[in-house]
Amino acid sequence: MSENITPGIKANILGEALPYIKRFFDKTIVIKYGGNAMTEPRLQDGFARDVVLLKLVGMNPVVVHGGGPQIEDLLKRVGKQGQFIQGMRVTDEETMDIVEMVLGGQVNKEIVNLINQHGGKAVGLTGQDGNFIRAKKLLLPNKDNPEELIDIGSVGQITSIDPTLIAFLDTGDFIPVIAPIGVGPKGETYNINADVVAGKIAEVLNAEKLVLLTNTPGVLNKSGGMLPKIESALDAARSGVRSVHIIDGRVEHALLLEILTNEGVGTLIKSK
Repeated sequence: MSENITPGIKANILGEALPYIKRFFDKTIVIKYGGNAMTEPRLQDGFARDVVLLKLVGMNPVVVHGGGPQIEDLLKRVGKQGQFIQGMRVTDEETMDIVEMVLGGQVNKEIVNLINQHGGKAVGLTGQDGNFIRAKKLLLPNKDNPEELIDIGSVGQITSIDPTLIAFLDTGDFIPVIAPIGVGPKGETYNINADVVAGKIAEVLNAEKLVLLTNTPGVLNKSGGMLPKIESALDAARSGVRSVHIIDGRVEHALLLEILTNEGVGTLIKSK
């Protein structure tokens, strides 16, 4: 499609992006990468290009990724059925091993390699690196009886995030790519919802924007998978993140459309 755009139109597009580039220069943009955008090759390629471009024009993108479809595929191969309660994956010991293998290994490395192929300098991390995401066991209140707490296994609740490692990488123009795995006080490994991790990292880094890629054109309902996104978005906006965007990752170059143009592709939540 780009071959059919005249040089004049290309120049106009770049001119329209300039005010946004100036406004967000040297600002931190935390991006939660998930959904179709990380399973369809065309969208994967576009996402990697977008992240590299944001870095090259002076912004500081930080990528936090999920990996639900890939985890489900491996669970099925070993004969396990994934289960969710209130949008959170029930994670027994065997499932945790699979989650750690898929998120910290397969998916993280794929994203890092793709960004690097497009000229970026990506570095893969989990919360275990430098113990920078500390967590404790998450117990969910029962919706029907809030006094009753539900144990969903090795699922973590963030207790603290140390921004030092990410800040250090930023000084070397690296792009952090973070798998949502936390570490407990005794070295326990915890699976943490990626939307929650992205929101907390955005808060700690005092980010300009938090962008959550989804498989919908924004906030349509309060279904299970959307609940952590909405809660993370509201928490981040209340905690000083200037704007939160829940966008449709099925739209090609959704990231650039949302950040560098007037054409929004989702739901915008602004802090006061």
